[in-house]
Amino acid sequence: MEKQRLDKWLFFSRAVKSRTLAQKLIETGAIRVNSERTDRSDHKVGPGDVLTMTVHERLLVWRILDPGSRRGPAPEAATLYEDLSPPPVPREDKPAPHAARDPGAGRPTKRDRREIDRLRLEEGDGED
Repeated sequence: MEKQRLDKWLFFSRAVKSRTLAQKLIETGAIRVNSERTDRSDHKVGPGDVLTMTVHERLLVWRILDPGSRRGPAPEAATLYEDLSPPPVPREDKPAPHAARDPGAGRPTKRDRREIDRLRLEEGDGED
């Protein structure tokens, strides 16, 4: 049974763009191997191990099927694991309020922009 460094496997599986990013992700404690948190990039993983990780604010649960030998194209990378992730939670975003403007009125002036910003802040939907 082949074992491989965790950071290398994350790179091969295309979970992250580089091994450096994989190491940073592991060091933050965002990865669990078989339900145990690890912060070591050189942790050995192999077929049958289950990884639980948070990548881009999404919970991923992957069972390793193959250690892989290179970072290939996405279809090849998808054969390295079985995705056991729960479905993503639906977002309850309310649409942003739109300022009423007459058709063909052109771009908002500086004054119009300030009024729009004030509207958004009053509704609690604005960003600082």
